[in-house]
Amino acid sequence: MTDDPTDAEDPAGKPEGRPANRSVTRLRDPRGLRALAHPIRLSLVGLLRVEGPLTATRAAELLGESSASMSFHLRQLAKYGLVEEAGGGKGRERPWRATAMFTNLPDVAENPDLAVAAELLSSVIAERYFEDVMRWLEVRQSEPEEWQRVAQFGDTYLYITPDELATLDEQTQQMMDQYIDRQTHPELRPAGARLVSYLHLAFPLLRPFGRLAEACPPGETAAAGETATPPEEAPPDGSAR
Repeated sequence: MTDDPTDAEDPAGKPEGRPANRSVTRLRDPRGLRALAHPIRLSLVGLLRVEGPLTATRAAELLGESSASMSFHLRQLAKYGLVEEAGGGKGRERPWRATAMFTNLPDVAENPDLAVAAELLSSVIAERYFEDVMRWLEVRQSEPEEWQRVAQFGDTYLYITPDELATLDEQTQQMMDQYIDRQTHPELRPAGARLVSYLHLAFPLLRPFGRLAEACPPGETAAAGETATPPEEAPPDGSAR
């Protein structure tokens, strides 16, 4: 729940019709983006969103870090409005909570500094996605059969316009919203529920089937230094070999 495509123009971060629990922090300060682009801080914000409020000591135990390290990272995150004190306690026993359930990154950067910072954070998040996927694949065969059957792993190629992709995103978000309240209200989680990562990735393919999307249309010769792979050689379902 680090990045969220919720309408960034809504000042409250909660478009009409969305549950109140879908709170969003719009991160537009390059310094804040760079501060969050840290594996421990990403884990810490995520932990507070689903298990918080937590003290620095408890967060350190759950993440396998020192209390001093957690206190430092919490203060850095608080500078940019990503976490805040929940009240009560002293020192490292003060509870902290996330300020929002999601973080919204800029889709189009307003200046080069913001663009570089947003790209850095996005890259760190993408690496986290990859690590989570690989970790699941490593243990999948030892997981209960019911979870092996329903875990999703695949992709779909679509020819759509920007407006259609935005509509598809909104429809997907609406389906997710019915489960959002379970993040902060454990009593709503049914027996057998587990924390699941449902990735949202949709973007134009720049090298479909090994070709350059614009420079090498179907049936034409590949650009210098590129190898063209005929579309018919790709798996019919769009999956990787």
